[in-house]
Amino acid sequence: MNYHAPSFVQLQVTQVTAAVGRKKIQIFTDGSCLGNPGPGGWAALLKYQKTEKMIAGQAADTTNNRMEITAVIEALKRLRQACEIELYTDSKYVMDGATRWLTGWKAKDWKNAAKKPVKNKDLWQLLEQQMSPHLIHWHWVKGHSGHPENERVDEAARTQAEQLK
Repeated sequence: MNYHAPSFVQLQVTQVTAAVGRKKIQIFTDGSCLGNPGPGGWAALLKYQKTEKMIAGQAADTTNNRMEITAVIEALKRLRQACEIELYTDSKYVMDGATRWLTGWKAKDWKNAAKKPVKNKDLWQLLEQQMSPHLIHWHWVKGHSGHPENERVDEAARTQAEQLK
């Protein structure tokens, strides 16, 4: 029996079929840290049709990157079913980690290109688990550039961090 890898067209059809019937939502995330490390906060805004939900949290001794990843994890945890997601972040670290680096890190036993242990491995593993049922379209937005939803989550994340000062 001959095995043939699926063609690009077959993969696209599979992705489209998997998305049919899924709720389409938007998620905007941000993390904040006062000092790095220091007190931190994260926030996410989830939008479905005309409904919005802002969620936020904090950590006493953390880094900005940990808060950025946590914001995405916590947003995805709130979803009760597989969704098609437009996810907006101002963190290239999170976006590139999730879309470009994660597969390689796993293949290299959680070592980065410099053969050093991947930072925040625990969170990357949680993120991968939370992403798995969803079809996520990642979007990078420039932070502090007037993007309305990004400004809202930035303020909420910073407020969380400031409460710990």
